[in-house]
Amino acid sequence: MAAVRALGRKGIRVTVGESSGLATAAFSKYCHRAVVYPSPHNRPSEFLDFLFGELSHRTYQMLLPMEDETLGLISQHHSEFSRLTYLPIVSFDKLQFARRKDKVLQTAEKLGIPIPRTWYVDDISQLDAFKDRLSYPVVIKPQMSSGAVGISYPKNPGDLISQYLSIHRHFPYPLIQELIPREGPGYGASFLLDEKGEVRASFVHKRLREYPVTGGASTLRESVRHDDIRDMARALLNALDWYGVAMVEFKVDLRDGIPKLMEVNPRFWGSLSLAIEAGVNFPYLMYRMSRGENFKPVDHYQIGKRCRWLLPGDILHFLHNPRRAKHWSQFFNFWDRNMAYDILSRKDPLPALARILTLLALIYDPDLKQRLKSRKT
Repeated sequence: MAAVRALGRKGIRVTVGESSGLATAAFSKYCHRAVVYPSPHNRPSEFLDFLFGELSHRTYQMLLPMEDETLGLISQHHSEFSRLTYLPIVSFDKLQFARRKDKVLQTAEKLGIPIPRTWYVDDISQLDAFKDRLSYPVVIKPQMSSGAVGISYPKNPGDLISQYLSIHRHFPYPLIQELIPREGPGYGASFLLDEKGEVRASFVHKRLREYPVTGGASTLRESVRHDDIRDMARALLNALDWYGVAMVEFKVDLRDGIPKLMEVNPRFWGSLSLAIEAGVNFPYLMYRMSRGENFKPVDHYQIGKRCRWLLPGDILHFLHNPRRAKHWSQFFNFWDRNMAYDILSRKDPLPALARILTLLALIYDPDLKQRLKSRKT
């Protein structure tokens, strides 16, 4: 949605593709054309055939995969798609490396970037060796996952064994990490890098609220400057030989005041709207790159700008937050001039209606049901 509006406001015609006819962005007035393609989750080969056909018979300036599934499939056929249009993503091998939390954390350690204390498991018998030596609670994280899927917080050795084995069935050999205090603020450093690895745009935001409350997608965030985090994130992306967009996530450990690396999001991020509203239009800058334009790197933006994912993210945060009574006035302040919204817009109102109607898709859309089921696991 953020990318469609960011490009459409510049007069660029945008085609939206989704496996559901109720795609939120397709309802935007900035969507020139919408297509429904086969599910990349359930019918990946048919999805690829559809996309090859679409790009072969129509002329497109660039192709932007926005989700993990589409990004992964398209990157596996990087050379074929690159012959049809501008494709600002890394190769499949580099993408898979960036998706691996263990590989990224080990790379960061070599660079001197602080990380939470981490235990890498390659044999289940190792659990018995250190289960009684950990300071609980700890965190179990899949080596590859998205959002809060597959994450658990065991509070004692018994929990560790049972929860680890449960997650291991779906995500083999997850990591075990020390728990960084939840009260510490989270930050995201976002970048656009060109083919030479040069930074064309950068942006840093601070998480203010998230869902699930214990750790998940941000529902309210604010633009900030944090040069230390920006510099560490840039060093990591350079080590990954990155190209295109990515966001590097950190969390400040209140015990020592040090930002610690959490993970790399190797695609457009959910809080993209905030960067655009604050003055860093990543999708449009990528469009300019596709045209071979030379422009000065964008790293100045409005500080203190806020953006909110209200439907349904911030509503769910409020309902599940045990401290919501303290945030009553903040939550119901809908008229802050410094606040923007991911979906809600008086100038472009239909996407909000589409988001509400998406709930109807649960009745008939097997792909959406499957994705919802996988998130519950």
